[in-house]
Amino acid sequence: MSTAADPAATETESRPPAAPSTEKTTPGAAAPAAVRNGAAVLLAVAVAAAAVNLRPVVTSLGALLDPVRDGLGMSATTAGLLAAVPPLCFALLGVCAPGLARRMGPIAVVTAAMAAIAAGVLARSFTGSAVVFLLLTALALAGVALANVLIPVVIKRYFPDRVAPMIGLYSMSLSVGTSLAAATTVPLTNAMGGDWRLGLGVWGLLAVVALLVWLGVLFARREKSGPATATATATAAAGPAAAHVKLPILRSRTAWALAAFFGLQSTSAYSAMGWLPKIYHDAGVSESASGVLLALVMAVSVPVSFLLPNLAARRGDQRLYVVVLGLAGIAGFLGLMFAAGTVPWLWAVLVGLSMCAFPLALTMLGLRARTPGGVTQLSAFAQSLGYLISIPGPILMGALYQSTGRWYLPLGLLALLLVPQMLVGLRAARARHIEDEAVR
Repeated sequence: MSTAADPAATETESRPPAAPSTEKTTPGAAAPAAVRNGAAVLLAVAVAAAAVNLRPVVTSLGALLDPVRDGLGMSATTAGLLAAVPPLCFALLGVCAPGLARRMGPIAVVTAAMAAIAAGVLARSFTGSAVVFLLLTALALAGVALANVLIPVVIKRYFPDRVAPMIGLYSMSLSVGTSLAAATTVPLTNAMGGDWRLGLGVWGLLAVVALLVWLGVLFARREKSGPATATATATAAAGPAAAHVKLPILRSRTAWALAAFFGLQSTSAYSAMGWLPKIYHDAGVSESASGVLLALVMAVSVPVSFLLPNLAARRGDQRLYVVVLGLAGIAGFLGLMFAAGTVPWLWAVLVGLSMCAFPLALTMLGLRARTPGGVTQLSAFAQSLGYLISIPGPILMGALYQSTGRWYLPLGLLALLLVPQMLVGLRAARARHIEDEAVR
């Protein structure tokens, strides 16, 4: 794996011819390369650790939604608002991510994001107020929002020749975290006496572990910044701000299409993660089995999320994957609408496949821009606008369910929205670069 800067290599090239041959025979000569490789491995582990923590904030809550609603006195509409908090935070905070990254560096911002996730998840478990619960959830989701935007940027900058495998690792870790939280939250809660507060709060400990790893990355990179590397490190930290003029991204049709695709797939994903256990439970499936089925949704996406970015990166465009994933989602939501309790695992598998539109969208973010600077701007624009688009979805689902007492209309809406998702996805998946479109 490679990193953004290689000051040791520059120093070696400037030495007299005799010096390199002497150093190659000593153990110390290999140290700079070993340090760089170790730093790259640590950063890859940190990316995976962060990704594991980006969804339990939501999916652990989905598994315990009924006890949380009862404990805090929430209505179904308020619970729908709770499901809409993630995209709202992502939309608002995603806009701030590029500016924060320019000032502090993306690694420092992601480290702070892990701290926000840990603090929010732990603290919300001890409140008795629905309003405070929402605010603390928003704090945790603010960290998720910053990490959502900046981790693809970290990957593009520090792993420029391994973008697809790293996006695959990131997407797979997201799916692992989601399925782990969905499958184990209810059993863990039962094992700890049935207290939903403990069942939610335990996921804060996982975020603390990720925070420690990112603090290690932050410390290691500062430690490497000595006199010989100060200039190179400063250049790497400046990143897109130093290397790129701000693009007129609003002129790019591909950027708009990616934002719409991101928004529509987020509508399906967060509606499913927030309401799927309730949908199954209302169909006669037990509470614990409903959590397992949500875990199955995410487990399906684990191998697909790892393989899909690599497969998609090899093609000139990704339109085939857009259509296949969209059709799988339509079949899954229609199955849930008419026969949720019949072969429930089949609908879970199909919905899980459709949710792989998320790693596909991340891959397209990396492919539709030429440089880390372009990815930073495209990621912030597409994710912020996309999540803004997705905000009404979970709220509308909750309102429709509360007014009708059935899931026909909410699930029919999700199936219908997959049609425009495929249409804008076909535009976003074409082999284009926003830098070319934005200057026209």
